[in-house]
Amino acid sequence: MALNVTQIREDFPILKREVNGKPLVYLDNAATSQKPKQVIDSISHYYTHYNANIHRGVHTLSQEATDAYEQARKKIQKHFNIAHNHEVIFTSGTTDGINLVANGFSSFLKTGNEVLVSAMEHHSNIVPWQMLCEKTGAQLKVIPMSEEGTLILDEYDTLLTEKTKLVFVNHISNALGTINPIEEIIEKAHTYGAAVLVDGAQSCSHIKPDLQALDVDFYVTSAHKMCGPTGVGMLYGKEEWLHKLPPYQGGGEMIAEVTFEKTTYADLPHKFEAGTPNIAGGIAFGTAIDYLNEIGFDAIAQHESQLLEYATAELLKIRGLRIYGTGKDKTSVISFNLEGIHPYDVGTILDKLGIAVRTGHHCAQPIMDFYKIPGTVRASFAFYNTMEEVDKLVDAVRQAQNMLS
Repeated sequence: MALNVTQIREDFPILKREVNGKPLVYLDNAATSQKPKQVIDSISHYYTHYNANIHRGVHTLSQEATDAYEQARKKIQKHFNIAHNHEVIFTSGTTDGINLVANGFSSFLKTGNEVLVSAMEHHSNIVPWQMLCEKTGAQLKVIPMSEEGTLILDEYDTLLTEKTKLVFVNHISNALGTINPIEEIIEKAHTYGAAVLVDGAQSCSHIKPDLQALDVDFYVTSAHKMCGPTGVGMLYGKEEWLHKLPPYQGGGEMIAEVTFEKTTYADLPHKFEAGTPNIAGGIAFGTAIDYLNEIGFDAIAQHESQLLEYATAELLKIRGLRIYGTGKDKTSVISFNLEGIHPYDVGTILDKLGIAVRTGHHCAQPIMDFYKIPGTVRASFAFYNTMEEVDKLVDAVRQAQNMLS
């Protein structure tokens, strides 16, 4: 069913503002999505009506806050088709979830073990594993990518051995928009007994992953990419793995009993949720999931596919423009450069025209090194963007080219 984008845009107050005297065209959704008033109101409502700490209070406000927070956990469980409620761990975001898992696996890995990452990872899915390997003596190996910006799975098959203990890959590349074949990656890793963590930060605003069907061991994402607030995210872990991993942080909430001689830890999920969490953020995360499901992910995918197809065709009409990431399976992200012009200069002119894009290496410097470029201009589209905004982008890129050539 076609989206009523005009009506949807009424839910996003920020889309009414101007930047540099021009109507805002927000095309930096891969960095963070905008927030509908339903999510904003959810945060305000918590602080206005039942602000209290959760889980430990017997008074009414604490019980109301606890109920709302745990209801959000149930919404996440249902949305991602997670078997058990306690397999949902609230985090501060994708990076926090990855570091939690990396910290836990430092107890298991040793010299001679190998871990695999893909060549198109965000820095947050590279650096923690480098730190893990330095600590344990395990070896980090890289699944290479092609010129089209897709993973070379024949090379992945070669890299997988009995030494492989962990595989890490993003569901969708934040820099290129490539949708990786994670089903195949997970299945092949499991034949060698390796665990798999999938970085879903870029995927969850576009598609609705079924984590039981994927049979993935760990899946991480951030609310702020899904029309939710910053500072909150989700780690899914299979129950058996979460029982094996030691706690990530010590403090209140994650304990069962504390004495000066010994501490025992709480059951899942609280074992990994030390201290007072981002309560308002967690509740609003649930609100954002409700909002996206009300719109419908099939309708979102259809509209964003149309935006991607139209924007790709129109941008390629500009002489000297090259798009990076041309695989068949990709989402609504276009990374491009104009021949002989630095991406930062293009982005600066676009901003003067009211158009928000991202420039640089997008925390994916190895991808830029692969292409031997300093970075790209990245336009990333969401379901509230319009074809008219694509036209404004294309016109602005032409203006930038004329000014900078």
